[in-house]
Amino acid sequence: MEYDLEGRTLNFSKDVLGVVKTIKENNLNRNILFQLIKSVTSVGANYCEANGASSKKDFRNKIHICKKEIKESKYWIELLAELEVDKKDILRKLWKEVHELTLIFGKISSTLRN
Repeated sequence: MEYDLEGRTLNFSKDVLGVVKTIKENNLNRNILFQLIKSVTSVGANYCEANGASSKKDFRNKIHICKKEIKESKYWIELLAELEVDKKDILRKLWKEVHELTLIFGKISSTLRN
């Protein structure tokens, strides 16, 4: 079975941006929204770069960044869900996807160590 991880990370970024656009920014959520946007869009961009890597080392480094950024995205989504109670259902769906992507990038990363 083939997975389009580039497409999946792009769609995830789009989904997160779609939700973020509906949230009114305030002093409590401003940094969380900013950090979430940065981390979630970094995942897909770094995965695209990994696929065009010039060496195995370059590929491994980009995948490691993806793993770190997706874990960070998970953190920000969890915090945002605590602040934005009215968005909890959609944020729960995003959390499910971010959790699956965390597992995927963790697995890819662990196979590269060997």
